[in-house]
Amino acid sequence: MKKFEPDYRHMVDAAYNKEAERLPLYEHGFDPSVVEKIINEPVMPLLESSYEDHVEAQRRIARCGIQLGYDVIPFERPVVRVVQNGAALMGHAPALIETMEDIEAYPWEKKAAEFLAHFEFHYDALREALPEGMKAVGGIGNGLFETVQDFTTFQELAFLQVDEPEAFEALWQRVGDLQFELWKWLLENHADSFAVCRFGDDLGFRSSTLIQPDDIRKHVLPQYKRIVDLVHSYDKPFLLHSCGKIYDVMDDIIDGVGIEAKHSNEDAIDVFDVWVDRYGDRIGNFGGIEMNIMTLNTPGEVKQYVLDLLDRIGNGNGGIAIGTGNQISDYTEPANWIAMCEAVREWRGE
Repeated sequence: MKKFEPDYRHMVDAAYNKEAERLPLYEHGFDPSVVEKIINEPVMPLLESSYEDHVEAQRRIARCGIQLGYDVIPFERPVVRVVQNGAALMGHAPALIETMEDIEAYPWEKKAAEFLAHFEFHYDALREALPEGMKAVGGIGNGLFETVQDFTTFQELAFLQVDEPEAFEALWQRVGDLQFELWKWLLENHADSFAVCRFGDDLGFRSSTLIQPDDIRKHVLPQYKRIVDLVHSYDKPFLLHSCGKIYDVMDDIIDGVGIEAKHSNEDAIDVFDVWVDRYGDRIGNFGGIEMNIMTLNTPGEVKQYVLDLLDRIGNGNGGIAIGTGNQISDYTEPANWIAMCEAVREWRGE
């Protein structure tokens, strides 16, 4: 087999909803523990150590991607690290914001510096580690809705909307300001490392959006647009990762916010074909391979699932990038990840 040479331009084409010359593979995340099993080298200990070790960890992650046929690797660092490190987002910590006084007293002005103290050298290490032809997809992790929930928890956010509407409205703006500041830093300093910019913000679940569509339109999407417009000013396409059934706001996200591509799908909501049929003439569609298939089926079954999907949607549907419907998680079988990638590489004639 000819040696695989990454070329991030295929991913850029797919993000701009052009049929790429070589169908790209895409993931929202590579779990380091699974990467270790693919390349038979440690990664996780290096991510907890020095700058030099971070560079080597990113080189190994990139090497794993190249081995499997990826033109890009996922990379982001989470905003919630400087809030409650995701504890309230996951429902395991109390709300920090319950009143307007809490918002005024919160040290917003310190948070960007805290983020950089934790993560600036990680972005430097990424730049040093990326091999020729490969870039990252990502940027600043956690979208607005997820970050807001680390200030309030999902349940307390509902209470805040009823009990303290002024604070509820102000919270979205303050978090949006923080995220815009971080994205501005990223693009001023690290735009060259990214082929496509992206954040993940799960707006829905299996039957609907998690908050009312009108609240998403009023409070969430204007903050998205600030960031997407900034990304566009650096001539980068923007990809939204969002789980859930979010059809009620997709037109607003496409036409109002101006995203170029969308990722995340679950067969229990709709098979990937439906997303492609609905939106393939307007945005790139990334993902496609159901996580349950990746987790519960054999490598042969995974490979057949991918090939069947590609027979249905692989040609003439604009920008497509194939990967799991969510991400390579710590419970993903390495053999199934390999089988998914082999199917795509076989389909594209390698």
